Amino acid sequence: MSWPGLQRELREEAAALEWRRQRELQRQSRIFNARVRTIGVDKDALDTQVKDRKIQEAAEKARNEELANEMKQNDKIMCMLEERQKNDIRNVNKAITEFQKNFQKPETRREFDLSDPQALKKDKPARLSDDDPRCTVSGLQKFMGEDLNYNQRMKFQKEQLREWSLQQQRDWKNALADQKVADDLYDKNRIALDQKTMEQQRKEEENRRAVCAATKDFNRTQAAEIAERKKLEKYQKMKDDMDEISSLLQGDLLSENPEQAVSSFGRHRVITDRWKGMNQDQLMAIRYSQQQQVLEKLRLKEEERQRDAEWDRQSIQVARAQLVLERHQRRQNRERRQALDNINAELSQEQKSKNIYLKEEAYSNFPTSQYYAQFNTTSR
Repeated sequence: MSWPGLQRELREEAAALEWRRQRELQRQSRIFNARVRTIGVDKDALDTQVKDRKIQEAAEKARNEELANEMKQNDKIMCMLEERQKNDIRNVNKAITEFQKNFQKPETRREFDLSDPQALKKDKPARLSDDDPRCTVSGLQKFMGEDLNYNQRMKFQKEQLREWSLQQQRDWKNALADQKVADDLYDKNRIALDQKTMEQQRKEEENRRAVCAATKDFNRTQAAEIAERKKLEKYQKMKDDMDEISSLLQGDLLSENPEQAVSSFGRHRVITDRWKGMNQDQLMAIRYSQQQQVLEKLRLKEEERQRDAEWDRQSIQVARAQLVLERHQRRQNRERRQALDNINAELSQEQKSKNIYLKEEAYSNFPTSQYYAQFNTTSR
């Protein structure tokens, strides 16, 4: 290669090296300057994320307001239920007291004979007569020195203990079954009561609308009748005047005829200035109607008494079912609290183990300044 060609090649390599050096300096100025660096940032995506975040915050705020309103409504309902529950508990305690007073007297208990103050008076003496079979010929009340009925008595006591144990198991099973039936009955009664209340409200609304419509029709009919009556009154007045003149001329007003006292508006109404008094049949009809009214009133009172008794019986049953339900709920709450305490203890132990692991192993190796100095030395 000639000398001019070698010089030209050296100049080209020097120019290429200088061009690469300048591009590296420009790239470093763009990358290391935080104001003009935009590599790896998507502004549109960030704006979309900000917009989505605002929408999510608005939705969360609306949901929180809705939950707050719902919590207020639930608090009102809980207050009403607590008041109803207090009344139910009061009624249950009253019913229990009355039941114990009427049906659980001391003399009806199974073990009353152990504490009966009249037991000594009711008990038989050790000797009734000389021929008492419980005594021996010696007259010392049969002191044999041993228990002749020991085996039979022990067998009977074991059998009795077994029967008592079986009876307790049966009573427990029956109590559980009665509790379940009471819970189901309480739920059904509560649902039926709510449905009945809603149906009654709907019927009252329909009756109110029907009464309004009937009142409007009645008013229109009354207005038409009044207008028609006014038209007929003028004609009727003239006719009545003529009839009155004719009646006076005939002299029926001064007679003792009872038919003249009958009103033109119906036979059940009379004209007072012509009426001579009621006859015997009318008086008997009035007395018979009064007797029927008295009997009807007595029948209504008896029906009301029976209905009140049925309501009292249902209230006592509902109160007993509520008492059983409250005991079941208290037992469930106690079990849940115990389970929650166990879970919290396990979580506390796991947290302590995790803190020990992070303190002794994960965060034990801290980087030095030489480790950070190897970054950002070039633009590549």
